[in-house]
Amino acid sequence: MRPPLVLTVAGSDSGGGAGIQADLKTMLALGTHGMSVLTAVTAQNSRGVLGAWELPVDAVRAQYRGVVDDIGVQAVKTGMLSSAELVETVAELLAGTDAPAVVDPVGVSKHGDALLAASALDSVRTRLLPVATVATPNLDEVAQLTGVRVESESDLRRAADAILAYGPRWVLIKGGHLAGDAVDLLTDGTEEHWLRAPRLDNRHTHGTGCTLASAVACGLAKGRSVPEAVTAAKEYVTGAIAAGFPLGGGIGPVDHGWALGRDTP
Repeated sequence: MRPPLVLTVAGSDSGGGAGIQADLKTMLALGTHGMSVLTAVTAQNSRGVLGAWELPVDAVRAQYRGVVDDIGVQAVKTGMLSSAELVETVAELLAGTDAPAVVDPVGVSKHGDALLAASALDSVRTRLLPVATVATPNLDEVAQLTGVRVESESDLRRAADAILAYGPRWVLIKGGHLAGDAVDLLTDGTEEHWLRAPRLDNRHTHGTGCTLASAVACGLAKGRSVPEAVTAAKEYVTGAIAAGFPLGGGIGPVDHGWALGRDTP
C-alpha cells in the first residue's frame, strides 16, 4: 500500500537538524512519504546560521506544482518563508490545494538568527495564517506576529486568541520556553487541549519546531483529527528531545529516528 503523502515547503539546513532535512526524517520515521519544496538554502551548523539564500518564486512554484499536480498530497507543512513575496506565493498555492496545511511561522533560528524579513510579517498575518489548518508558533513568534508576550502559562490563552484573530482554524501555542513543564495549548477558540510533558535536561533541541509541525502534518495525512494529530506529534517530539545528541560544538539536534531504534556504536 502507498504511504500517506506529506509535502514540506521550507528551507534547507546544511547541518541536518532542522528545516527540510528534519521534516523528511520525521515523515519517514512516522510512516509517510515525504516530498519537498525548497524555499531557501542556509549554511548552518550547531553554532548558528552562517548565511541564507532565498530561491526565486518561480522555482518554488514549479516545485510545488510539479509535486501536487502529478503525485498529489494529503497534508502540507510550511517552514522558512523568508520574504513577503515567498509568503504570498505559498499562501496562494495552499489556498488552491485540497489538503490540510500546518503553518510553522518560522521567524528566528534556535540560535537567534533572523529567518523572516520584517517586511514579510504582515503577509504572514494576512495571507498565510488564514489558510492554515493549524498554526504552530513558539512564544517568540507569537510576540513577533501579535505583540503579545507570554510570561507564564496563564498568558497562553491570550496568545492563542491573538493568533486565531488572523484566521487559522486551530493554533498550537508552544510554551516550551516557559519555566517548568513543557506546556502547549491547542485551541480553535472554543475547544481547548492542554498538552504537558516533563522538561527534559537536554540542551540538544535543534529542529524541535520543524519536527513537531511535520509530525502534526503526518497525523493529518493519516486522517487523524487535529487534536489527535497534535497529541501524537507531542509524544513523538518529546521522545526525540529525550534522545537528542551532541553534534559539533554547539546545540545538537533532536533524534528523529528515536522511535525506530538504533544500533549503538
